[in-house]
Amino acid sequence: MIGLPALVDDRRQMLTGISCAIGASIAFSVNDMAVKFLSGDYALHQVVLIRSIIGMIFVLVFILPFAGGLGALRTRRLGAHILRALLVVVSNLLYFLGIATLPLAETAAIFFVAPLLITALSVPLLREKVGPRRWAAVAVGMVGVLVMLRPGGEFSAVLLLPLGAALAYALMHMMTRRMKATERAVTLTLYTQLTFLAVAGTMGLGFGGGVGVDDPTLAFLLRPWVWPAPWDWPILLATGLGSAIGGLLISQAYRLCEAGLAAPFEYSAMPMAIFWGLVVFGEWPDANAWIGIALICGAGLYIGWRETRAHPLSMPAAPL
Repeated sequence: MIGLPALVDDRRQMLTGISCAIGASIAFSVNDMAVKFLSGDYALHQVVLIRSIIGMIFVLVFILPFAGGLGALRTRRLGAHILRALLVVVSNLLYFLGIATLPLAETAAIFFVAPLLITALSVPLLREKVGPRRWAAVAVGMVGVLVMLRPGGEFSAVLLLPLGAALAYALMHMMTRRMKATERAVTLTLYTQLTFLAVAGTMGLGFGGGVGVDDPTLAFLLRPWVWPAPWDWPILLATGLGSAIGGLLISQAYRLCEAGLAAPFEYSAMPMAIFWGLVVFGEWPDANAWIGIALICGAGLYIGWRETRAHPLSMPAAPL
């Protein structure tokens, strides 16, 4: 028998996790807009390195002192942290390469198959239960992905980049869920930022001198490093803060909620992507993109609704 205080704590934890997922999505949308804005002038690994330095400074100054200091780095699961952080890095690099040439809203829509993949993968990897209606929603979302990939129309291999990013992102959250019992959100964030610094620094040593290519996606990856212009530093600051705050909040969300519950609330970033695409880049999704957005986001939101039905947030009148 579960008492009322325990139920209150459970509901409060779920609401906190959902709020963290929404806040993280907003922070990440600012980061995405900033990276796309910078993609025409700087190398991807240079942007990621500067972003990670800013993010690490933010965590060390404003988060770590209230989370146990450097003791937050102590862990018995170093290998798991490194693997999880590498999945974050792969997801970010693939996604950022995509938004360099694809419209922001279209890239975000394809990437938002990730919560559907999280729902599907939560069954074999986390032993969570997914009913037939949610499986049907996953199938509808995958149809939306096929629409976005334009079968029978003009297809670009760049469209596969956000899809690969979504798979890496889903696997990363599976690991977050498995590590939640022993690892804190700040520990997850610290190792992620450290891995970004290591990977971006290594890429800078290898490609910092630049490699001449004509393809805009590869140019974003391989162009030479240059000293940022003064007016670009606020944009670089936005990438660092968006990454650090978003990473901390999303780690907390998946520690507090079941993967299938937290994932659909990440769709709150979709309206933000459309907004930034229109206001900053003058982009508006075409009819094909709108169909894909509706199918993918509709499927994800339906899964979220089914989860809230399974885990109602309203309090019962008496203890169960």
